Amino acid sequence: MDDATERRGRRGGGGAVRRAERTAVRTEFSRFITRNIPNLEILNDEAMEIIEANADTVLEEIGVNFVENPEALRLWKEAGADVTGERVRIPKGLARELCKTAPRTFTQHARNAERNVEIGGRNLVLAPVYGPPFVRDQAGGRRYATIADFRNFVKLGQMSKWVHHSGGTVCEPTDVAVNKRHLDMLHAHMTLSDKPYMGSVTDPSRAADSVEMSKILFGDDFVDQNTVMTSLININSPLTFDGIMMGALEVYARANQACIVSPFIVGGAMAPVSVAGTLTQVLAEVMAGVAYSQLIRKGAPVIFGAFVTSIDMNSGAPTFGTPEAAQITLGAGQLARRMGLPYRSAGSFCGSKLPDAQAAYETANTLNIGLLAGVNFMLHACGWLEGGLVSSYEKYVMDADQLGILHQMARGIDMSENGQAMDALREVGPGGHYLGSAHTQANFKDAFWRTGIFDYKPFETWFEEGARDTATLAAVKVERMLGEYQAPALDPGRAEALADYVAQKKAAVADAFM
Repeated sequence: MDDATERRGRRGGGGAVRRAERTAVRTEFSRFITRNIPNLEILNDEAMEIIEANADTVLEEIGVNFVENPEALRLWKEAGADVTGERVRIPKGLARELCKTAPRTFTQHARNAERNVEIGGRNLVLAPVYGPPFVRDQAGGRRYATIADFRNFVKLGQMSKWVHHSGGTVCEPTDVAVNKRHLDMLHAHMTLSDKPYMGSVTDPSRAADSVEMSKILFGDDFVDQNTVMTSLININSPLTFDGIMMGALEVYARANQACIVSPFIVGGAMAPVSVAGTLTQVLAEVMAGVAYSQLIRKGAPVIFGAFVTSIDMNSGAPTFGTPEAAQITLGAGQLARRMGLPYRSAGSFCGSKLPDAQAAYETANTLNIGLLAGVNFMLHACGWLEGGLVSSYEKYVMDADQLGILHQMARGIDMSENGQAMDALREVGPGGHYLGSAHTQANFKDAFWRTGIFDYKPFETWFEEGARDTATLAAVKVERMLGEYQAPALDPGRAEALADYVAQKKAAVADAFM
């Protein structure tokens, strides 16, 4: 144990932690989803083989750019790639072979071990919206996000039963300096939630801060030996890997922390308009990114990412919940499974400006396709509005409510003796009813999924209560959840050490807003 870890341990105060845990309010939560239903497969074997062959051709003949990253070019050349300037051409089969050392599944640890998540296999982990610079609520409308908003969204995530992960940049706090806001965001995730979280990727130094803060929270040795962060590394599609994102990937891979290698594609602008062409590009980009992570450290955990939407050819605006995006999501899932990698895609995507019918339709389409596509890590599962420009308070809780349906659907059909209900069928017989049957009385509490928001009251009652629509009911729930929130217990010594680290790092440099 090094001196820093020993000091952190002495400041821990185990008795204080146990007392805090006894008095803390425990929020209801659900374990990550494990599917008992089959994946929906849209590509046959011949189609997958064609796409895989085309992706190999792209890597070998066209290549990918690793820009402003001489070390990456050196590593690729040593691995056997043809490097000309910043263009890297990868011989057929090399990228796929390098990808084989990435794990099929891995555990991301939370500071509360009950919240640990297993990423890969038949599992689905749900994480909130990521990245919007704006927020919206009924009271304040659309506005730039602040650190207060960020903390509120972290609190909502902690209080949301069906959300397994605290996420990352749940909104961009524009009132904090760009070069310092990652410290406040991580501090919020670490102290206001005990669910897993994501690290910063906007600069390699900020990724390094994320690792250091995680070592304060978990202990140096634990972080060295376990994965405690899953972070988003976007590819600049088409076929470009920039130095900032790759620099962050390098930091995390060396530290054995997980990265989502994810093309960011708007079909027709950043990829071909055809589904097969887009899948070819997605696969080529992911293979190159995952392979590079394994050049940094064999066995580093990594996720096959696919953020794909289409474009409105009249306006140029991105569109969501479309059948073409669904086809790509389904197809990419099959390709990810053939590579033996966990899969990230789908979310509560919509282009609507408000949490309205358009938002609901588009979101439902995408969430359900994500479940059927075999997604293992679903970022943006709740709160997304206006094409990802806005984190919406009301939509966050509306989406989080609907995530319960994914849990229920994933269970499949209960074919146990109780599920068959033959005793109820015999008891009631022709012409009877089941409300008073022994089977109903034994199962009614858990028989059906229940919404925490929707209104099923008679019209007269609904009207007397103010004729409130779903967004209004969601606003009421947001207020209640934030009012009832209590921070999960945290070792006082580690809390103090985190606060000290943030204060010292922020004091060491001047504010920069660019």
